[in-house]
Amino acid sequence: MTPELWIERYRRAWETADADEVADLFTPDAAYRSNVFREPYLGSEAIRQYWQRGAGTQRDVAVRMGRPIITEARVAVEWWTTMIDPDEGEITLPGCLLLRFSPDGRCQDLWEYWQVQPGRQEPPAGWGA
Repeated sequence: MTPELWIERYRRAWETADADEVADLFTPDAAYRSNVFREPYLGSEAIRQYWQRGAGTQRDVAVRMGRPIITEARVAVEWWTTMIDPDEGEITLPGCLLLRFSPDGRCQDLWEYWQVQPGRQEPPAGWGA
């Protein structure tokens, strides 16, 4: 699986709240760090459960992915998401994924950085390029 295909599958899984699809994108021993100040979710089953609790409660999710930056060791890709969050209502959630892949194309290590803004906002000019 190419990084571009992985990113597209991740985008679709987020929009459809498909925790099984997300789990399939990761190696069985993957690390998923959703916040740099918290311990990572370890393993595809922990990642599935995290997604069920998070994405499974979001509504009207629209995800845009930027053009990835791909090196031999890592991939970085921005995202711009709008949704209805069960606690915060309508929000915009932009962020970035830093990814390391296994030889079979599944993710071994994910770090994400994100921000939240109330309401639905469009990305600024030049975003994701």
